[in-house]
Amino acid sequence: MRRRSSTTEREQASTGPGAPATATGGAPATDGRPIVSVEGVYKAFGRRPTEAVRRLRQGATRDEVRGLATAAVIDATFEVRRGEIFVVMGLSGSGKSTLIRMLNGLWKPTAGHVRIGDEELSAVDDRTLRRLRRTRVSMVFQHFALLPHRTVLDNAAYPLEIQGMDRAARQEQARRALALVGLGGWEDSYPAQLSGGMRQRVGLARALAADTDVLLMDEAFSALDPLIRREMQEQLLELQQTLGKTIVFITHDLNEAMHLGDRIAVMRDGRIVQVGTAEDILSRPADDYVARFVADVDRTRVLTASSVMVRPAAVVPLASGPRLASRTMREAQVSAAFVVDRSRTLRGIVRDADAVAAAQSGVESLEGIVLDGVAAVSTDTPLSEIFAPAAESPLPVPVTDERGRLVGVVPRVTLLEAMIPTEPVPSDDVTTEVLA
Repeated sequence: MRRRSSTTEREQASTGPGAPATATGGAPATDGRPIVSVEGVYKAFGRRPTEAVRRLRQGATRDEVRGLATAAVIDATFEVRRGEIFVVMGLSGSGKSTLIRMLNGLWKPTAGHVRIGDEELSAVDDRTLRRLRRTRVSMVFQHFALLPHRTVLDNAAYPLEIQGMDRAARQEQARRALALVGLGGWEDSYPAQLSGGMRQRVGLARALAADTDVLLMDEAFSALDPLIRREMQEQLLELQQTLGKTIVFITHDLNEAMHLGDRIAVMRDGRIVQVGTAEDILSRPADDYVARFVADVDRTRVLTASSVMVRPAAVVPLASGPRLASRTMREAQVSAAFVVDRSRTLRGIVRDADAVAAAQSGVESLEGIVLDGVAAVSTDTPLSEIFAPAAESPLPVPVTDERGRLVGVVPRVTLLEAMIPTEPVPSDDVTTEVLA
């Protein structure tokens, strides 16, 4: 499983405040502020939508207001951070597609606020809204939405033409975007000459060429066959590593959500019932619905070492002697201890028999009895990749950070317990972002 960089890492890789993402590969600055804000948003369709929202706020259910209006989105509140992939996941009818249409201003909320940066979408005039769509928000659709009479290059350059960019400049920018999605050399082809996966790449290139702050993707890969779909998911993650775009991705596929999302919002019957990382949602489902939803997920491919590691039972400094090492192992009731240097970098292990023998021989240093070559894993290693080293060693698998420092261990029993589906936690104990 390939590692996806975290939002924090993309922040550290940024070039400066306000630096825009470009089709040439510059990552945007991340200042920690949300770039998309949704606050108390309702969307109802029907004869009396405002009255329906009023009653929903008073505690009425979706079914109880059905005679007034159909409540598609109910009290949605969340923020999307600059540079993250935020996935909205839900079954058909959950309200996710309605929600994304409010994010690009196609529909106005019945109540609540949607902001892109400092712009309140429901408060701007039509001219400002058109400008926002050209410069701040672009969209990749499920069914490509390509212009059949235009070449691949002209399709990719179309949003730049709308912006008024001259032909040479927009074609050059479109060429760079097409190269990023692996379509260099196909510029003069027409959509009918491409496979479904290639046409979706053109749609993605068109969105990248527009160079907007936010990229909205509405079930963008669901029309593709499974193999091509997986390839597109991997390509999106690779592009995200390079460009650091802010992406809101809509899907009904739980595995896709878990694979792509830095954070995931789970929707049910118009409401967002939980927001968190894939690990949060798997480990601490907010309610029975979420618990059932994630029950069949392969937890070993989502959970990582950092989510199950524990404090090592016995750790000794390299500068100490075999007597201290022996006493530490005796007190912890273990047969070996991890050895670290002054910076807590893992140097190896020492076994109890070796420590006792060295102490009896009058040896005062651990240097000659430390066994190196210990198979350590990083904090973001999926559990599926830890089973092999766990099976080959009687010791817990050590977990190290990017500097090689020991930060925890994964005992074999903890690894096995992590495979057991978790029960929903009581609402008072939920520490992830849970929105009722």
